[in-house]
Amino acid sequence: MFGQKSSAATAYARVGVETKVSTASPHQLIVMLYDGALLAINTAAVSMDAGDIPNKGKSISQAINIIANGLKASLDMEAGGEIAERLASLYDYMSQRLLHANLQNSRPALDEVSGLLNELREAWLQIADAAAETA
Repeated sequence: MFGQKSSAATAYARVGVETKVSTASPHQLIVMLYDGALLAINTAAVSMDAGDIPNKGKSISQAINIIANGLKASLDMEAGGEIAERLASLYDYMSQRLLHANLQNSRPALDEVSGLLNELREAWLQIADAAAETA
């Protein structure tokens, strides 16, 4: 009985995310990637504090995947020039710090990456707001 409700709730949530993705601007999509990475890192931190090693590893892997295959992969190196290069390097650094956090159970490394992602997320929100105003 509980499994059916849980899977129904998961399906409902998935439809909500798919709807947001299909109607989002490119700037909003980047913010959504930041949100996903931050959620995964927060989940990893809670799991780390609780001693739940499997979930910690899963959540950190998810954050690394979002950073490497979402945020970094979305960079346009030609159009973005030096900024895109610096972001790519920063994303690589974040991935390395998350790997360190996973291997060493380092909460400071998780907090560092979370702080960096939050700063970038805020910048993208300002870009998205400015783009919406000129549209």
